[in-house]
Amino acid sequence: MIEGLVAGRIWSSAEHRVDKAGRPYCVAKIRVTGTDSEGILVNLIAFDPAVCDSLFLVREGDAISVSGAITPKVWTDKQGNTKPAIDMVAHRVLHLGESQN
Repeated sequence: MIEGLVAGRIWSSAEHRVDKAGRPYCVAKIRVTGTDSEGILVNLIAFDPAVCDSLFLVREGDAISVSGAITPKVWTDKQGNTKPAIDMVAHRVLHLGESQN
């Protein structure tokens, strides 16, 4: 497992989920600037209620930094092109307050 710090913008707002055992968690996506114009998507998952609460304060387009355990991945788009991605278990979140939208 790799510990990392990722900074970017919220790509999709946080969503509540519940696992098979009934435990709550949340998911969200961040887009970080990459070497190309598309950037890299970071798939976040958080189990800590305080981290989930922080993720629910931000909206799509808001700047955010997240630290946690990361796993590099590759996915294939509809045209068959491979793209990098990162899965991250979020342990801490830093943002500049509530969305201005």
